[in-house]
Amino acid sequence: MDNLRQDIRYAFRRLIKSPAFTAMALGAHQRSVLRLIVREAMVMASGGVLIGVTTAFLLTEWLVSKLLFETSPHDPATFAAVAVTLALVALAAAYVPARRATRVDPIVALRAE
Repeated sequence: MDNLRQDIRYAFRRLIKSPAFTAMALGAHQRSVLRLIVREAMVMASGGVLIGVTTAFLLTEWLVSKLLFETSPHDPATFAAVAVTLALVALAAAYVPARRATRVDPIVALRAE
């Protein structure tokens, strides 16, 4: 989870230097900037969830089939619960810094660069 937070922090730092943040300085609505940040983070997180769930699906039979008791290695409810939980954590990890970014005065942020 720490890597996810670091990736989202990196994306936020990159966003400050992007034209979208400059557009906010020129009058873009805070809601659109919030949506932009969260959407970018969720695209990154959904790719990670997809790769992770696929890898886990392929490796569970081989790695943990003997450790499970009365549970299938390819239990769809477990895979869905894990994917939804990771997506919710990514949403929360993106929303907090995005909300903070919309409260920053763009002119002050651009001057700091």
